[in-house]
Parts: sequence; C-alpha cells; structure tokens
Amino acid sequence: MPVVDAHVHLFPPEVVADRERFVALDRHFAELYANPKCRLATAEDALASLDRNAIDSAFALGFGWSDPALCQLQNDYLIEIQRRYPERFVGFAALQPRESQAALTEIQRVAAAGLRGIGELMPHGQGYLLDDWAVIDPAVEAATAFGLPISIHVSEPVGHGYPGKGAVLPSSAYRLAERHPNARLIFAHWGGGLPFYELMPEVATVLRNVWYDSAATTYLYRFEIFKIVAELVGVDRILFGTDYPLLRQGPFLQKVRALGLPEPALGQILGGNAARLLGAAAY
Repeated sequence: MPVVDAHVHLFPPEVVADRERFVALDRHFAELYANPKCRLATAEDALASLDRNAIDSAFALGFGWSDPALCQLQNDYLIEIQRRYPERFVGFAALQPRESQAALTEIQRVAAAGLRGIGELMPHGQGYLLDDWAVIDPAVEAATAFGLPISIHVSEPVGHGYPGKGAVLPSSAYRLAERHPNARLIFAHWGGGLPFYELMPEVATVLRNVWYDSAATTYLYRFEIFKIVAELVGVDRILFGTDYPLLRQGPFLQKVRALGLPEPALGQILGGNAARLLGAAAY
C-alpha cells in the first residue's frame, strides 16, 4: 500500500523567493510566514522529502489567500506541478469563497485542468465564517458537483494558542457536514476534536462522509490520538497528513509506525484511505 501525505503546503517559487512581498499582500500569510524561520516549500523541496522518507505521493494543498488573484497564482502552480509530477502530487486548489462568482469560475477552471480537490480553506484567515451559508454554500455545491473533496482548517475550542489557530470550531464544521451530506469533506487537524463527539450516534450519522487528517499532530495531541480516533470512528476515515513543511515528514511517519497499529489499519491510514477518497484512478 502506498504512503500518502494528505496535508502538504507548496508555494510557487516566486512566493518562496520574495516572501516579504507576499507578507505585505496578505494578512494571514503574514501571520504564519512573516518570520523567515518559518519554512516554505516548493514542489522540488517536497519531492526531496518524499523520496528521503519513502512517501509515495502527497496532496498538494493551496493556501487560504484572501485575494482571488493570489489563489489563481497558487493554482496555476499546482496545475503545473501536478502535470509535471502526476504520480507524486494531487493538487487541491486555493479558493476564496467570499468572492462568490470568482470562486465558482475558479472551481470550474481547476476542475477542467485536472486538480483533484479544493482547500485547505482557511475561513479564519480569509474573512468569512464556515457556517455563513451565503458565502460557503455555492462553493461547496460546485465542488461537490465536480466531485472535488474539500479540505478545511478546523481548530480546537480549548487549549493553547498558536499562529493560525483561528476559531473555525468543530460546531461549525458539524453544521457544514449536516447541511451538505453529499460533500466529501476533510476536516484538517483532527477536526478540532470533532471525532470525539462521534460517540453520540446522531453526530456519527451526520459525519459519516467526513474524513479527518492528522496534520500538525505533534503540536496538538499525543500520538495516541490515532488509536483513539480509530476506535471512535473506524480506521477508514483517518488520513495521514503532516502539515509539511511546518513539520518534517520523517519523524512524524516514524511516530505513527511506532504506535503498533495492526498492519491492515496502518495501511489504510497511511495511504489506502487517501486512494479511496479520491478514487483508485488517482494512484
């Protein structure tokens, strides 16, 4: 079974080379990346990491830019690298749902160009609420119509703060899943703790079409969360994701392998679920 990192952020070379210009253009980008010690990665950086750590491929996520023009710049790069490295990267498009007509046009464009998903949406940084239906409904409906899963930043309502945490709460993620039962939703960062509420049968029913990725686990939870969430929701809706380059892929993967999960379950988490989410033709 291939190993797939379902949460990797890649930036166009011009963003990496001229960080300060883009810090000035986007407040949320500045919050996360103004410090030059915060790593930015191009496709070639990620390829070297994938090869070094025996990871077969990755979901290449867009960034939550506020300006649709920056989303388009990001997506042009993702289209390029997916075409250049079709076996290594699955592109997820950057999108600004607040600009509704531009967002719908961009979803159509990236779907025609072969990108396989949308996200990571970052409502807290892009200036809208996840349950502002006038903003979010058209984008989710369009993505669903094109068969594109949507990756969404969700944060914990308690615990320590950190740059980019925001306030995209499990409650709003739940309402989104309830409102759009046919959408394929990936709630990043373990859904801000939402899997724990699946102990409630009615919540589990609503979230049956939701996946949880493990991005940034090192900063958020003990790694036992993999075993606990597997017990709560089953292994078939957990996606291995590191949040590279924020976290290094090798140590993260080693910690997951060291948990002692049964091989079939480990295989699903590390790659099988990603393949099933996108369809076997993606791999």
